Amino acid sequence: MPLDITFTLSDHDLDRFQAIVDAARTTVQDDAVAQQIEIAAVELLQTTSNDSLPEFIAERMTRLSVVINMINDEEWQLSEGERRHVLSALAYLCDPEDLIPDHIPGLGFLDDAIYAEIVLKELHNEISLYEEFCAFRAAEEKRRRARGEDLRIGREEWLADKRAALHAKMRKRRLSEGGHGIWRMRLW
Repeated sequence: MPLDITFTLSDHDLDRFQAIVDAARTTVQDDAVAQQIEIAAVELLQTTSNDSLPEFIAERMTRLSVVINMINDEEWQLSEGERRHVLSALAYLCDPEDLIPDHIPGLGFLDDAIYAEIVLKELHNEISLYEEFCAFRAAEEKRRRARGEDLRIGREEWLADKRAALHAKMRKRRLSEGGHGIWRMRLW
C-alpha cells in the first residue's frame, strides 16, 4: 500500500538551494562551465536510471530528462540566456558531495530528488509549453508523412509560428507568475 509523506522546506532550506543557483548563475556564463553542468546533469540522469533507487527518487530524476531535452532542442530555440538560467538551476544536481553525498546507498540521491521537485515546479510553465510544442511537432510530422510530404520542406515555417506563440505565452506567464520575470527561486 502506498504511503504519502509530506514535509515543508523552510525559508532557510530554500535559501540554501537559492544560494547554489545564485552562485551557479555567475559561473554558468562561462561556456565550459555551462557545458560541464549539462554533461554532469545528463550523467546523473543516466546514473539514476541505471541504479536501483527507491521509486520516489527515480521518478523525479527521470522527469528531469524533459528539462535536458528542452534546453538542447534546436527547434525549440530557447534564448541563450534562458538556456543558461535553466543550467544554473541544474547545478545543484551536479555536485556529488551535496547535502547528502550521492555515494550513500539508497539515500544519496534523496536531496537531489527534493531539489528536482523544486526545479520541476519552478519550470512547470516552460516544461508544459515545451511538451505542447513537441506534441504539435510530432502530430504535424505524422500528418505530413501521411500525405506523402517531405518533412524538411517548409519545416522551419510551420514550426516558427507555433514556437513564437508558445514562447510569447511562456514569457508572459513568467512575468505574471513571478513579477517582473522573477520566480520564487529567482531562476530568471
